Amino acid sequence: MSEQGKGSASASAAAPAPGSDTYKGWLFKWTNYLKGYQRRWFVLSNGLLSYYRTQAEMAHTCRGTINLATAHIDTEDACNIVLSSGGRTYHLKASTEVERQRWVTALELAKAKAIRMMNDQSDDSGDEEPTSQSDRSEIQGTLKILVSKLDDLSTCNDLIAKHGAALQRSLSELEGLKVPVEGGEKIKAVNERATLFRITSNAMINACRDFLDLAETHSRRWQRALQYEREQRTHLEETIEQLAKQHNSLERAWREAPTLVSSAPSAPNTNKGSERSLKEEASDEDEDTEYFDAMEDSPAFITVTATENSQHRRSQSNLSGASGGQPNDWNQDDHMSPSYNDVSGKELQPRRQRRTHIPDKPNYSLNLWSIMKNCIGKELSKIPMPVNFNEPLSMLQRLTEDLEYHELLDKAARCDSSLEQMCLVAAFSVSSYSTTVHRTAKPFNPLLGETYELDRLEEFGYRSLCEQVSHHPPAAAHHVFSQRGWTLWQEITIASKFRGKYLSIMPLGAIHLQFHASGNHYVWRKVTSTVHNIIVGKLWIDQSGDIEIVNHRTKETCQLKFSPYSYFSRDVPRKVTGVVADSGGQAHYILSGTWDDKMESAKIIQSSRGGSGSEGKQKTVYQTLSPKLLWKKYPLPENAENMYYFSALALTLNEPEEGVGLTDSRLRPDQRLMEEGRWDEANSEKQRLEEKQRAVRRRREAEASDALDEGREYEGYQPLWFHQRRNSVTGETSFVYKGGYWEAKERQDWTMCSDIF
Repeated sequence: MSEQGKGSASASAAAPAPGSDTYKGWLFKWTNYLKGYQRRWFVLSNGLLSYYRTQAEMAHTCRGTINLATAHIDTEDACNIVLSSGGRTYHLKASTEVERQRWVTALELAKAKAIRMMNDQSDDSGDEEPTSQSDRSEIQGTLKILVSKLDDLSTCNDLIAKHGAALQRSLSELEGLKVPVEGGEKIKAVNERATLFRITSNAMINACRDFLDLAETHSRRWQRALQYEREQRTHLEETIEQLAKQHNSLERAWREAPTLVSSAPSAPNTNKGSERSLKEEASDEDEDTEYFDAMEDSPAFITVTATENSQHRRSQSNLSGASGGQPNDWNQDDHMSPSYNDVSGKELQPRRQRRTHIPDKPNYSLNLWSIMKNCIGKELSKIPMPVNFNEPLSMLQRLTEDLEYHELLDKAARCDSSLEQMCLVAAFSVSSYSTTVHRTAKPFNPLLGETYELDRLEEFGYRSLCEQVSHHPPAAAHHVFSQRGWTLWQEITIASKFRGKYLSIMPLGAIHLQFHASGNHYVWRKVTSTVHNIIVGKLWIDQSGDIEIVNHRTKETCQLKFSPYSYFSRDVPRKVTGVVADSGGQAHYILSGTWDDKMESAKIIQSSRGGSGSEGKQKTVYQTLSPKLLWKKYPLPENAENMYYFSALALTLNEPEEGVGLTDSRLRPDQRLMEEGRWDEANSEKQRLEEKQRAVRRRREAEASDALDEGREYEGYQPLWFHQRRNSVTGETSFVYKGGYWEAKERQDWTMCSDIF
């Protein structure tokens, strides 16, 4: 589409300097393929970028908002800006490069400020009680105390007036007595001072009387205002609940409508491909139709299998995996085409029988709305959650579940080609999400100093150790060493926000993977997870965002895109697509699949320029060999729906083992009680452990305060098995394993462990 058809000019922003808290102005926003860019009024305030059709709409209708704290800001050319956050992307255009730069500066400053504000928020687990009956009683008690104090003030008023009058009478009587001249002068001086006292007391009494009248008047006004706010809040809660129920009913009716069965998102249509750009699929709210914004303006390409005729091309807008065609030779070893039932890399058979089931989940009813309605907008760690929302695993154990498909890394370690190795590393990064598709329950928040070990050295050749290294912000460090040629480490901090109907979970921190033989060092980060239908309806989880995997030794990269689920998309649900490129940016492999099932790779044998896409950009057409299976999800165990949808590995994670550290998650009593189905006792234990943790934190704060008063240095809490170090490859500071745990286990010497349970 030509630039003229998009509207390439925008009005100048009527805004203050970019450093101020609010920035406003006109920009052009991409809407859809037919209408191109449309003029919109944008407002940047408090870390949020909102837009409206006109300035007048600011009073009643917001067309969309992006939180800059989690947003990625990119500039395509001299006048374009791309903002992406989770499942939402804005494509914006300014009139000039100068105007574009002003907006970019304002957005970067607002993003930095929003991140600082997010980091400064307290994350004390359960410290905030829901503001309901307790707050009301506190307000009523405060008003009663205020009335009592006003009554005391009125009593003092009367006493001052009474005693002042008595003093004046006594002085008058003294003046009537016959006393020497010198005594008369002293009495006269005292009388004058008493008069001044009376005048001052009267002034104070009048001021107190005015204060009393004013306080009584405003007290009644405040009570009326408070009552009105309570009624408004109750009305708003009822409205939100009603809207959520209506939305759930509409979703159910839509799914059950017979005329829509053929277009249900669970039945993807892969034979009606047309060269639609990603921007064409995503539209604005213009006219009478509601559209969704585009995820990202990534380069579009078409993949064609080498054995297919050109008329059978499967065209897609984004990194589509090739399909069809006859099997072709990759000119590579068999280990580059692993399948899910390939047992290569598992030469050692398990030496012990692991458990295959846990007690069934009790069928406890729970009024979710009554608990969650007071939690909107708060950090997840601030919400006092019962175990009813949990699964009997800790976050450390969930982090260890990333190793379920460790054989992908075993095979990658045997690869001679770093590009083929990158394909397997990419499949491994996707495989960690396969266990989350049905796992909507919340894992236990680890206590500070809690650890978890997974020793599979004899069975699979690796050892894993996790430790909760920080409580504010909550952070866990993880280290894995494999005798089969690789080491993995990561430090993950979970940022989460509850937004009424959905919960966004944003893992922060980098994952490092190094292969011993080649020295290849891979780094990537996790995508955003979103739990939908929090209030009503069936919970479901989605993954969205981009992963960039970088081999810092060879500078080769892999770009993975997790497409957000949409009712209106014709794509396969939970789609993941990607491209593996060398250090010069030339693509060698196309990756495709879904994060809940499998990933495939297709080797590129030829690339050429295709037709023009949106904004006049050319699409790249890749000719590939037939796709090869990299990874496929293991089937869930029998009766998994009654065992929290645990995978075979997850069922073994909390299995009791002898000789583990005293701080190991297996020994956590509330988690163990929940697994056994004793939820009431588990809730009591959970409250006890959290209060014990808060008491320890208060003691540390007191010790730090005493050290500051005495001028001494206070080191603060230090993790037992990890320490902070700066990574020479990325330049970031993170917690890495310092050693000693497995040696302590060998000696069975746990005297250094804290009593956290």
